[in-house]
Amino acid sequence: MQIGFSANVQDFSACADRSNRINQLFLAAMSDQLIFQIGLTLIPGIGDVNGKKLIAYCGGPEAVFSEKRRSLEKIPGIGQHTVNALLNQKVLGRAEEELNFIQKRAITPLFYLDKDYPRRLKHCADNPMMIYYQGNADLNADRVIGIVGTRNATEYGKRLCEQLTEELKDEGVLVVSGLAYGIDTYAHRSALKAGLPTVGVLAHGLDRLYPAANKNLAVKMLENGGLVTDFVSNTNPDRENFPKRNRIVAGMVDALIVVESAKKGGALITADIANSYNRDVFAFPGRVGDTYSEGCNFLIRTNRAAMVEHAVNLRYMMGWESPQKGKAVQTKLFRAFNPDEQTIMDAFENESYQELDQLLLKTGFTSSRMASVLLNLEFDGILTALPGKRYQKAI
Repeated sequence: MQIGFSANVQDFSACADRSNRINQLFLAAMSDQLIFQIGLTLIPGIGDVNGKKLIAYCGGPEAVFSEKRRSLEKIPGIGQHTVNALLNQKVLGRAEEELNFIQKRAITPLFYLDKDYPRRLKHCADNPMMIYYQGNADLNADRVIGIVGTRNATEYGKRLCEQLTEELKDEGVLVVSGLAYGIDTYAHRSALKAGLPTVGVLAHGLDRLYPAANKNLAVKMLENGGLVTDFVSNTNPDRENFPKRNRIVAGMVDALIVVESAKKGGALITADIANSYNRDVFAFPGRVGDTYSEGCNFLIRTNRAAMVEHAVNLRYMMGWESPQKGKAVQTKLFRAFNPDEQTIMDAFENESYQELDQLLLKTGFTSSRMASVLLNLEFDGILTALPGKRYQKAI
């Protein structure tokens, strides 16, 4: 018995050694791959679009660095400067330094081809090739909203942040913002207070925090949420980095809510980017003449954003709940339509469903008029709201 037990122990030890060796080889291979992935993002002037083009032509990040000059020069949009930088390969040494940094800080690198890369962001043409993530939130949560606004938040704006997150606390949404002064800060704080996970997108590397006043807030966010950036360590929060940060906020979300904004500012830029990504954009209205409501009122007035006053408006427009939650809707089969309802039903023609934008285009209705009529048709079970601002005929 003793000899047999000893043999089993030896067999187990041998298996364990082989398993550890395989794991080490796997980690080494992953590290090598990461060095090339990170290195590609460090090539001066390459950009995310051209970087992904190089990968597509060459077959992978490592293949990009091993490709011959003649082949690289034939790739459309890739100039001599980029080719020289690729062949120089000095960026790989810097990439190795970054790999050591993220391993020490337990930072998760997410390449745009990885399955855990934020899927909403992946669908944006200019999405970053690599992002760095620290935290425990699910970046691919079922419902993700962005809350942005002015750095000069008023009591009105602070109250709206708390109201919105409190009303959404049972929805399990992920709240994304830019961890800047003002509305961003109150969006993150309010989300944590409501028990919602919240992620801050940074305009610098994860070795520092700007503004420094939000350091304690960032620590709390790592416990229920996290921090995301597409910048490597030792990157300062320079002015040109903030538009890049804004595009990540816009790309990660289902809906972007502008709480307060002046006529010009980062929140309006983020709203424009979100619109270009076909994201739903909402804005809280403010009093005429209020400096930090002018931007929101402008977005609503020019149909760049839908007006939102409470979370119920957001839920309805996003199709996150039925008009009579928890109750079956009984269709009224023999119901007469008023002129507005008939116009909408006619717009469906022979199709079973229509997108909201198409209905607005076909009917010429304003957003508020359309929302009112659609709500009545939903209550009577004639239409059903679907995700992505679509409506389906129930009869």
